[in-house]
Amino acid sequence: MELRKNITLKHLLIDNKKYIGLKFYSDTVIEKLVKSLKNACWSSEFNMYYIPNSKDNLNSIFNTFRGIAWINTGYFFQNTRAKGLDEEFDKAWFLKRKVPDYYRTCPDSYLEKLEIKQYSNNTVKTYVSCFERFINHYFDKPIEEINETDVREYIKFLAKKNWSKSYINQSINSIKFYYEVVLGMPNRFYEIERPRKDKKLPTVLSKNEVIELIEATNNLKHRCILSLLYSSGLRRSELLNLKLKDIDSQRMLIKVENSKGNKDRYTLLGDKMLKELRMYYREYRPKEYLFEGQRKPQYSGSSITKIIDSAAMKIGLKKKVTAHTLRHSFATHLLENGTDLRHIQALLGHNSTKTTEIYTHIASTSFDYIKNPLDL
Repeated sequence: MELRKNITLKHLLIDNKKYIGLKFYSDTVIEKLVKSLKNACWSSEFNMYYIPNSKDNLNSIFNTFRGIAWINTGYFFQNTRAKGLDEEFDKAWFLKRKVPDYYRTCPDSYLEKLEIKQYSNNTVKTYVSCFERFINHYFDKPIEEINETDVREYIKFLAKKNWSKSYINQSINSIKFYYEVVLGMPNRFYEIERPRKDKKLPTVLSKNEVIELIEATNNLKHRCILSLLYSSGLRRSELLNLKLKDIDSQRMLIKVENSKGNKDRYTLLGDKMLKELRMYYREYRPKEYLFEGQRKPQYSGSSITKIIDSAAMKIGLKKKVTAHTLRHSFATHLLENGTDLRHIQALLGHNSTKTTEIYTHIASTSFDYIKNPLDL
């Protein structure tokens, strides 16, 4: 069988009916067999043949082309992007919020599917916000009638309005989620172009700046939060989900459960950090989560942001600092101190060393053996 003899299956929606699109290189044999399929039609809009979407028709495709062409179903059968985090699904904000009378909210099925797929609460809020902005852009058009051309025009609109590349990508994800996951049409908008990602280096603080930032906090609880973000390289969500049982003082490790990618890992627990956590425990007496709110079982992400912003303002730090900045600083300082890249990868929970290698472009030791030409 020639390598060119393959057919890619696509999901198509024509006149609000689901069809199976068959895309292939020009080939007289394949074209003749495609035309022999029951109710096969040609679409000038999608530039491919299509047949009604049914189990019998799908089986017919495999039977017709068995031994003749390879059927590529990579675009047809989906994989979920859900992280499956172990946190309680929060939709109170959605139910309690006030919206204008003319504002079109996302369908209940959208929120339900996000809950079933166990998307994180932060992702849920992002997806709902992005999708609602999209459907209100086409307020006079029923959602089921919005097509690929409309989506492409909306993406162009966002680009002209100078929305960030990150926001545009999030918008595409939220739109695809509705049509692909909620309506069950995987890769419905498979040809939507995404903006190229900027290859920016992360912001990193010096060791002195980290110490100044931590010492500028108002109380022991705040100091422990910033110290733990830095000394263990935790993501903000990971710190919020830490429970008392996750602190292993015997092995001097912290267990991070259900982190990004639904993975568990261990990271470092320093001697100084352990002493401060013991002081913190005696003063605050948390019951389940390591850091608990005044009225909620868990501390909030917005509170952590406020702690960092307040501390940065106190010391007059010009760099934009977030919880993730402390994680970047943790990795960079380990690398500068000679820690092997693979060990840093494990501590951060990265799937690939390629993700961790970005710190080699930041670490000052990477330039130690290079003589500045002005000093030659």
